[in-house]
Amino acid sequence: MAKIKTSYFCQNCGAQSSKWLGKCPACGEWNTYVEEIVQKEDSGRGTWKQDGVREGRVASPKKLQEIDFEQYPRIITRDLELDRVLGGGIVPGSLVLIGGEPGIGKSTLMLQIALMLPQLKVLYVSGEESESQIKMRAERMEASSDNCYVLSETNTQNIFEQIKLLGPELLIIDSIQTLHSKHVESAAGSVSQVRECTGELMRFAKETATPVFLIGHITKDGMIAGPKVLEHMVDTVLQFEGDRHLSYRILRTSKNRFGSTNELGIYEMRTEGLRPVANPSEILLTQREEVLNGVAIGAMLEGNRPLLIEIQSLVSPATYGTPQRSSTGFDSKRLNMILAVLEKRGGMRFGQQDVFLNVAGGLRVDDPALDLAVCASLISSYEDNPVPEDLCFAGEVGLGGEIRAVHRVENRIVEAEKLGFKRILVSKYAVKGLDLDKFKIKIIALSKLEEMYQSIFSG
Repeated sequence: MAKIKTSYFCQNCGAQSSKWLGKCPACGEWNTYVEEIVQKEDSGRGTWKQDGVREGRVASPKKLQEIDFEQYPRIITRDLELDRVLGGGIVPGSLVLIGGEPGIGKSTLMLQIALMLPQLKVLYVSGEESESQIKMRAERMEASSDNCYVLSETNTQNIFEQIKLLGPELLIIDSIQTLHSKHVESAAGSVSQVRECTGELMRFAKETATPVFLIGHITKDGMIAGPKVLEHMVDTVLQFEGDRHLSYRILRTSKNRFGSTNELGIYEMRTEGLRPVANPSEILLTQREEVLNGVAIGAMLEGNRPLLIEIQSLVSPATYGTPQRSSTGFDSKRLNMILAVLEKRGGMRFGQQDVFLNVAGGLRVDDPALDLAVCASLISSYEDNPVPEDLCFAGEVGLGGEIRAVHRVENRIVEAEKLGFKRILVSKYAVKGLDLDKFKIKIIALSKLEEMYQSIFSG
């Protein structure tokens, strides 16, 4: 009888060790190493078998010029937000991993996608819910499909048997942490099981050109649970974010082999499911009945999509000793830099002021073009002088107090004009070569923060 081989795996990051360790040298977490049985994979084992013979083609080298990828066009869904984030649709044979907090709507999104593709035979495999529970959730949605099949199963061998009989054109797994393979003798959700099950699904996807969506759990740190190699194995990693107490959800991509990683999709959670938001700028701008101090509108870009978002700030005298610096959705180090520029170049005394900055709508932003809107918001709150409602900003601020140009300023101007703004303040270096006469919105081109102050707050 062969000797059973074991190894120790970190349940937080997936690092492997031949002996137990109290502290993981890779991620620094304590008491996360667990002993798991490791069984060497048979050389002839495939992802799925029929009559004892492995299915799928035998790989052979081809010339790059001879490979025809047009025979597998992207699958376009009715969900424009998902298509945008994936880079233009679902790629056949791709493996997509979607992670998010419990209750955020991952299963709802995937079931909704399955119902939105009536032209495809979709198999929805759930290891967390029964068929009747999935049916109850599907009844709330407006979409319906005669080609959506549901399977409640966790054993990968049984799943592949049903795949062999059904022949689905799209496979959804909810979730990868609930699956287990008979080739690994550890518990479901362990590092070995997650890696083995993902490997089997990856081989199935590549051999049959069937797209596979995997739903993954996340850890308390917000990272996808399981070994880090899981994110390396898949083609695309999506993050579904948002506050469960708010109605809006954000779909981001952190890895995409077939498109940009800067795209953003926004959904609104309703009783009947998730509704894609076609114009996010309208929901990110607060409808105010009166003009408030400390509010400025900035034009940013997420991938190819221009967004207008609201920057809110509150500047008040520090009454508890050391002044506080707090930012939500904006880089705190960049906020400190902007405060230093305003104090050094503008003569404003923020040293004894508490400063709170918030990006409305729950977004996390890193576009330097928002620097100008942040400056205007801080100055407005500091001097109790509101920014005009019909004005928005798009410009980066340098350490010398100069307003620097940002890329694709024309897209930002068009978005501001579409939403009814009358004026937009940009760097004068960004409008070189632009035909300003074709815009109905007034473009204010300046080069320094002092000019912005004179133009807005000293009039």
